[in-house]
Amino acid sequence: MSNFKEDLMKVKAFAFDVDGVLSAQIIPMDAEGVPMRTINIKDGYALQLAVKLGYPIAIITGGNTEAVRKRYQLLGIEDIYMSAAEKIPHFNNWIEKRGLKADEVMYMGDDLPDYPVMEAVGVAVCPADAVEEVKSLCKYISHKNGGEGCARDVLEQVLRAHGKWGLDHTW
Repeated sequence: MSNFKEDLMKVKAFAFDVDGVLSAQIIPMDAEGVPMRTINIKDGYALQLAVKLGYPIAIITGGNTEAVRKRYQLLGIEDIYMSAAEKIPHFNNWIEKRGLKADEVMYMGDDLPDYPVMEAVGVAVCPADAVEEVKSLCKYISHKNGGEGCARDVLEQVLRAHGKWGLDHTW
């Protein structure tokens, strides 16, 4: 097994699932049955900072709500794949579009639909409350649960490793 600190240095791009990663696993629904996802402000800050620093970021989710699309577009994320029942074709499309290699990508997922992408990437990571099958693939398991800052955790670690986190880079 490779050294996680070394793995961080290889990361050139990030991809994230939404439900259970960027939002909590328990999701309230409105009167029409539409999921009302949570967001984490610190995750959002780290995502927009990574975008500003030039890191490609993709959102690949099985969900399809306009609120999710709008949230991540407002953070500067251009590559948002919704209704992705099978995630690997969207992932492959994204890395080809961005001129990336799979082993240069950190992907954070939490459940079985994320498994194929997590097998393909260089650095698979997950929240603390991910399913066991996903945890078994990961080079790092965040101490934070999904929707509670796990994306901030991994983004900050990569940016620190690259010397791009801190007061000189955060405004």
